[in-house]
Amino acid sequence: MGAYALYRLAAGAISLLPEPVARRLGEAVGWSASFLARDRLALVRRHLARVVGEEAATVRRARSMFASYGRYWAEVFWVTPRRTGGILAASRVINPERLTEASARGKGVIVALPHSGNWESAGLIAVDLGVPVLAAAEGLPNRRLVAWFIELRRKMGMDVVVAGQDRYITAKLIRRLQDGGTVALVADRDLSGRGVPVLFFGEETTLPAGPATLAERTGAALIPVACFFAKGRGNIYVIDEPIDIPDLATRPQRVAAATQAFANALEELIRRAPEQWHLFQPNWPSDRAQT
Repeated sequence: MGAYALYRLAAGAISLLPEPVARRLGEAVGWSASFLARDRLALVRRHLARVVGEEAATVRRARSMFASYGRYWAEVFWVTPRRTGGILAASRVINPERLTEASARGKGVIVALPHSGNWESAGLIAVDLGVPVLAAAEGLPNRRLVAWFIELRRKMGMDVVVAGQDRYITAKLIRRLQDGGTVALVADRDLSGRGVPVLFFGEETTLPAGPATLAERTGAALIPVACFFAKGRGNIYVIDEPIDIPDLATRPQRVAAATQAFANALEELIRRAPEQWHLFQPNWPSDRAQT
């Protein structure tokens, strides 16, 4: 059975369950998966140690990151357009005025997020606040699967462009910002390998240049946002202060400084719930040296 069929089967089955059952099932599957992926568990524990320190980065806390990721997938499969109202009612937004006031300026907004909690659902909150978004999604090898995900998000009021499958993606993002719109970018991993060098949780790595570059080119507000699971149903969305683009001599200098400021903001957001940071790939040069 192909990946597309498996995803559709999982979505069909989980969508039939009551929300608490789906959520707990996802957590149980994720927790169990941590026993089968020992190398990945060790990698996740290294990531966790950067955030909370070696002594606090216990195996149990690392397994909790797998459980949280399982909940993420359960929620992705469970949600349908008719269920979004219940999700919004059970969720809470911290500092919503930071997003709405930036949007009201009319110069565009870049919402930049880590892979925490159910980051996909951040678009729902933006739409609910009257700030519809154009989200840039990572490309997948299976185009049918990508098309299915895009259609689901469109039914929930979000527009989507796919990296690697749309050669005009940058132009579309810039156009949306120049029109005073909002774009959403998940930006805690540098998939291209051509990102901006930063100090991130005490160790040098790179982060995507996209958020800071778009902000520098268009004058749009760059706002870090993170999503976290509530203890039960629903999510908590934290909207941080906009990142200032410094007045430095050259564009590369301005982008580098803003990206480091974004990395600093990500650190503070992720520390709110380290077990909900879904980073299961090498993200620092030392990770790759040990794999």
